[in-house]
Amino acid sequence: MSVGALATLLVASLASLFMAWAIGAGSSGSTPFAPAVGANAISVMRAGFLVGLLGFAGAVMQGANVSKTVGTGLIQGVTLTPVAVVTVLGIGATLVAVGVFAGYPIATAFTVTGAVVGVGLALGGDPAWAGYQEIVALWVAVPFVGGGVAFATAKAFLAFEREQILVPLLGGLVGIIVANIRFDVLGEESARSIAQVAAEAAGGPATAAIVVASLALGVAVAVLLWWDLGQDPVAGMRHFLVAMGGLVAFSAGGSQVGLAVGPLIPLVGETVPLQMILLGGGIGLLVGSWTGATRMIKAIAQDYSSLGPRRSISALIPAFVLAQLAVFLGVPVSFNEIVVSAIMGSGLAVEGWEGVSASKMGYTVLAWVGSLIFAIVVGYAGFRLVSLFL
Repeated sequence: MSVGALATLLVASLASLFMAWAIGAGSSGSTPFAPAVGANAISVMRAGFLVGLLGFAGAVMQGANVSKTVGTGLIQGVTLTPVAVVTVLGIGATLVAVGVFAGYPIATAFTVTGAVVGVGLALGGDPAWAGYQEIVALWVAVPFVGGGVAFATAKAFLAFEREQILVPLLGGLVGIIVANIRFDVLGEESARSIAQVAAEAAGGPATAAIVVASLALGVAVAVLLWWDLGQDPVAGMRHFLVAMGGLVAFSAGGSQVGLAVGPLIPLVGETVPLQMILLGGGIGLLVGSWTGATRMIKAIAQDYSSLGPRRSISALIPAFVLAQLAVFLGVPVSFNEIVVSAIMGSGLAVEGWEGVSASKMGYTVLAWVGSLIFAIVVGYAGFRLVSLFL
């Protein structure tokens, strides 16, 4: 490899690591456990420690799908050149840096996706319309699905006065979902789920064995929560809240690491295994969470303290499901969008429209759409400008 190629790879890797650090220090590292901290279910330092480990685990075990989409699935007809990759990562890292130091939440999924599309078009590539339709469909569905599920869950909490019945049911549902989410490390050629592995070990009919394994894990979780709540209802609710925060943190690592390392895939080709790239991105998330997330968790937890365990659980369940759906589909998704929509849904169930600011909602949506368009334009113009000198 020439000196120029090594220099290009080094610059791109540093930009990728910075983005991974910023993601770990930002919403994906601070939001999952903020409700639990706000409800006094876990300390700030312990939450920061756990979110770093779980984000790292999610990146390594579930980060392949989104990384491949960001690296090779957003543009057709061309492969991103080293200059194009550096341009994408430079734009993304710059926008993230502006958000970090200015205190403005940058929607990383929108900016990175827009930068890749803009640079790819400037390179002469064709739009991947089928992929765009899937991505936009999920982006549009997130507020309605996440907010709707959170709203329904919060309403259920209001209708059922005894958490010892509802919480085990919700926990059992979460257990069934966990049994069927796919992990890259469980398959050599493609990701497999815990239920699939258990079904193969049992040697029974595939579909029936997967159903039995899924129900077994769901029942086990439900029984454990029922027993825990019977011992101490308050402590049991807090334990469930911490567990949901952990699942969301793990899912955030799997869905967000691709935004940092995906653009590297065309640059390294097959010379570096994807698992090694994910490992580097996971380390960036881990360092970001351990060095920057604790401060953000403490600040955000003050906003979440008024939610209480019920509303927090109502918001974290759809956040977990939507993040895992994005991982399964390989769609880059904004973690801010997922969490904000879920919190708003649980808030509507309790406070009604009086507790929602229509203007703030409008500005938030405008910022999301604006960041995507801005990144496309800057990516296109930036690559054209760089191409004049290189």
